Amino acid sequence: MPRFSIIVPCFKVQGFLRECLDSVLEQSYRDLEVIAVDDRSPDGCGAILDAYAARDERVRVLHLPENVGLGRARNAGLPHASGDYLFFLDSDDTLTPGALRAMADRLDESGDPDVLVFDYARAYWWGGTRRNALAHVLADCGDGTFTAAEHPEILDLLMVVWNKVYRRDFVERNDFRFPPGYYEDTPWTFPVMLSAERIATLDRICLNYRQRRQGNILSTTSRKHFDIHDQYERVFAFVDSRPELAHWRPCLARKMGEHCLDILAKPDRLPPSDKAEFFRRTAAMFRTHRPAGPVPDELRVLEGGYPAYRVRRLAERAGRELARRGGQVRGAAGARVRRGLSAVQARRPLDPHLVVYSAFSHRGVLGDPGAVYRTAREIAPQLRGVWVVRDEETAARLPDGVEHVLLDSPAYRRVTARAGFFVNNVNWPGTLVKRPGSVHIHTHQGTPLKYMAADLLDKPGARYGVDVPQMLRRADRWDYSLVANLHSELVWERAYPCHFTSARTGSPRNDVLVDAGAGRGAAAGAGAAVRARLGIPAGHTVVLYAPTRREYRRGGHIDRIDLARFAADLGEDHTLVVRLHPSLAAGPARGMGLAELHRRGILVDATDEPHVEDVMLASDVLVTDYSALMFDYANLDRPIVVHADDWDAYAASRGAYFDVTAEAPGHVSRSYRELAWLFASDSWRDEESARLRAAFRGRFCAFDDGRAAERVVRTLLLGEPMPERVSVRLPGQATARDLLAST
Repeated sequence: MPRFSIIVPCFKVQGFLRECLDSVLEQSYRDLEVIAVDDRSPDGCGAILDAYAARDERVRVLHLPENVGLGRARNAGLPHASGDYLFFLDSDDTLTPGALRAMADRLDESGDPDVLVFDYARAYWWGGTRRNALAHVLADCGDGTFTAAEHPEILDLLMVVWNKVYRRDFVERNDFRFPPGYYEDTPWTFPVMLSAERIATLDRICLNYRQRRQGNILSTTSRKHFDIHDQYERVFAFVDSRPELAHWRPCLARKMGEHCLDILAKPDRLPPSDKAEFFRRTAAMFRTHRPAGPVPDELRVLEGGYPAYRVRRLAERAGRELARRGGQVRGAAGARVRRGLSAVQARRPLDPHLVVYSAFSHRGVLGDPGAVYRTAREIAPQLRGVWVVRDEETAARLPDGVEHVLLDSPAYRRVTARAGFFVNNVNWPGTLVKRPGSVHIHTHQGTPLKYMAADLLDKPGARYGVDVPQMLRRADRWDYSLVANLHSELVWERAYPCHFTSARTGSPRNDVLVDAGAGRGAAAGAGAAVRARLGIPAGHTVVLYAPTRREYRRGGHIDRIDLARFAADLGEDHTLVVRLHPSLAAGPARGMGLAELHRRGILVDATDEPHVEDVMLASDVLVTDYSALMFDYANLDRPIVVHADDWDAYAASRGAYFDVTAEAPGHVSRSYRELAWLFASDSWRDEESARLRAAFRGRFCAFDDGRAAERVVRTLLLGEPMPERVSVRLPGQATARDLLAST
């Protein structure tokens, strides 16, 4: 008996069917059967199914004598299913890699619930993807099992059949079946979810929901949309047959009203001549089934007639248009007022003790600017530091005592008009005018490996969405560009052909790494505290995996490593910590399994940790591909492994300033097998690894001596000479003092 019976109804999907079947049959989890139902498709679907069945015994094909529609085609497959769980997969959708393994593990963990609800992403025909906006509901429902009454928010998810798997004996015991019609999912999902005694969730994207440019029957203009009323009547009839479910009637009436009004509001669903009839039928159903008491605000429109509904819709559209035009007028007027106020502020003298900071597009006290700010508070208390933050939520997360202003607020305009100094690791907004005498210090975000700024002009794919001329106009405001090595100095002066001075200060945020690597001060023991906060057992070897984004892939993310397998192969005395590139933190990448693996304790997802320095301090070894994090990590003098299985594609698409596989900071793996061997054999920390790392540090950590932030404060903010100091370096390495003396 297989674990999953996957029922795939097929009708006029020959262009998508192979991709769908491959996504199932190529899963690492193989305990499954596919029951493919040819719903008398007039194209090549039947032949495609037969070919798959001939080469894979897990595939069984049913050829129906006549077309019966999606719901009844699913029903046709049910008697042939022998698996523990039923999965109804639409034949133009696809499973994500590892989806079935994640489902099977979650089912085992939760003790075989009646229903398992998982996440999905919309996959658009033009190549973009977007995760389900209500994905947080899956995590909010917790790790255990529950009923819909205990977590009614589960019914706010898209009520479709394909984002769930169902225990077969639960379905058979309740005799659930699909009715004919356009909206056949509705009378299946509501009865199933309301009847289930044990529901579990899986916070992982297991399915790509294809958004076809054409061909989606629910997006066509037709009277068939009237079917929604019949389907909800079936739901109400089911509830009437189960007295214990009577308390769900108010919720179902609201869901029905919202669903029908949503169909009515879409301009391409109903013929204009049928909209009044559709409204009247919806209103009549709502009057029949709505409970006593107040009507929700969004459904009060159903208490009036269709003319009143039309007037309201027209008023809403007119209101939106007026708001848009009013916003344009107010925006223009506001811009004039701001220009006037800025002109007034510009007549006031600059404040030589006012320093304005920002980092990572106004996300808080972070990175190099954060390190400079903290040092300035210690050694130059006469300097007033003010941070620019993007919103109130960010402001609430600031440490106590940090003065701040909101971006584009009156307070922001006042401090930026009078500040003597500006410190940032990204460009300031184009609206910020640099006053004569003010000093702009740009810290960058580390040592560059991939092409940046003007160098992207020869890489049209990599510069997609990047306005290089605007970037350079903003960089024209820089007075100083901080560098940690000669490589960075040469790259920045080429990539940003502007009139700034390169300051060989080192990277301020790396001071804590240098001190920890040299065993100096509090930084040396900081890693243990971070490990405890992350829940890492004492004595574990911590492997930090930090992949970067790919420009040759829309969305930027590719799963280069099977994280669950890597964590298992490392062994029980290791902890795998994963930190995604910041640009991937809010996208679907974490939903492809990372969040679920973190919940289950298989690894630690440190993507949301605000200070990447803390994550580095907590680790024993870095595994990365082409992330600039490797240059910072080298200051710790801990092993680094470069996993470069797609280096040629990456370098061709993004461009690279040198071949990191030839001048690596440690061993290089070009396949997962090689990566696993490096750790299984303990080669990741052998003498060759140390030799490669020493050469890498000599080249890229030359100016980092643990006093970079102090150097910035004293030389650039206070105008003092930097006290001489001899840094501790590996044999053959130049000290920061030596290199500074060469300027």
